Amino acid sequence: MKAAFVVVTWLIIVVVSAEFLMAAYAKYGLLDSPAYGRFVDRHGWLWLHLAGGVVAIVTGPIQLLARWWWERPALHRRVGYLYFGGVLTASAAAAGLIATTPAPLSIKIGFAGTALAWLTTALLAMIAIHRGRVERHRTWMIRNYAVTLAPVLFRLMLPVAIASGLAPSGTLISCLLWASWLLPLVMLEVFRRLVLAARPSPYRWRTAIRQHLPWF
Repeated sequence: MKAAFVVVTWLIIVVVSAEFLMAAYAKYGLLDSPAYGRFVDRHGWLWLHLAGGVVAIVTGPIQLLARWWWERPALHRRVGYLYFGGVLTASAAAAGLIATTPAPLSIKIGFAGTALAWLTTALLAMIAIHRGRVERHRTWMIRNYAVTLAPVLFRLMLPVAIASGLAPSGTLISCLLWASWLLPLVMLEVFRRLVLAARPSPYRWRTAIRQHLPWF
């Protein structure tokens, strides 16, 4: 039952992410499109952000779903560096876009909060693996990929919010920007705790010990 739930969840994520990438290409792929025109003098930041985001969205599931990292850690490491390179590139470009956008301050802060959460979770994942904490690294990578998908979720939430009667304002966009990564992180944490609670008590005992005594 759990395996089926995980498979269905990832299938939905892959399908929705693929649709998001195709929509982004359709929106910005034409140089004469109105959306692309809004980034006059900022096209470099836009393409860097899109390129880094595509790399992260595509390589994330490969890293999290494939089991090759047990047998081919070197390959897993190389793809991981590619993923982190995409995160860093997209985050740096996001900083450039935020600094040059004429959007209201609340929206700037919302985008900045998303970028900071993206970088923080990636940094904590890197620290964990460099210390040999494989499970902690995987946990933080799952959290990081949840933040990676924040633009995908935001694109789904915005039309739903507008259809429900909310006016498309700076305040609404700012709230949805925060919700697009905070809600998935909360849901992931609840799910993780439920899974831990369902495991045999000896496992929970060892997990609790290691949380307080990392050297154990």
